[in-house]
Amino acid sequence: RSLDVGLPEQFSIIERLEESYAVQRLCQVFGVHRSSYRAWRDRDRTPCEAEQELQEQVIEAHEASQGSAGARTIASMVTQAGIPLSRYRASRRMKQLGLVSTQPPSHVYKKADQPHLDIPNLLDREFDVEEPNQVWTGDITYLWTGARWAYLAVVIDLFSRKPVGWAISLSPNTDLVKKALTIAYESRGKPSGVMFHSDQG
Repeated sequence: RSLDVGLPEQFSIIERLEESYAVQRLCQVFGVHRSSYRAWRDRDRTPCEAEQELQEQVIEAHEASQGSAGARTIASMVTQAGIPLSRYRASRRMKQLGLVSTQPPSHVYKKADQPHLDIPNLLDREFDVEEPNQVWTGDITYLWTGARWAYLAVVIDLFSRKPVGWAISLSPNTDLVKKALTIAYESRGKPSGVMFHSDQG
């Protein structure tokens, strides 16, 4: 594991991953006690504190998008941060806070019609893997840590469909991906001949 955040932020990330992975496994990977995580997750919050946190996260989401996010995106980001928020409530909250979406001109990435000739598609879109450590794939997502947005890179073994390594950083750069791959490589005993699949783009 590779963490650039503190214990409360780690608990917050575990909470977001809990829907997809076992809490016991997550706590082991992050190196925290499950009882400590449970105590943090079940901490009492007054309605006033909950409202204050909602307001702060709406503002944070708006700032993270550089003011471009609308109510739908704000609702999605805040919900991902752990506080359920509908598009309607997000719109109403934005109006109360004086937040306005200023959409920048769309930036369209050119998508290749044909695969790059110099980058062979070894999988040929076949994802049936017969053994562990044959094909890995990866993904990056953003998570609210409780204080700021962080980025989580996960490496998944396509045989078991389970994570074999991940890393967290405050910046979604190539170092983050390298950390996740290094951790996966070392945790699986430095296997040889592993293919890493990602979108060509």
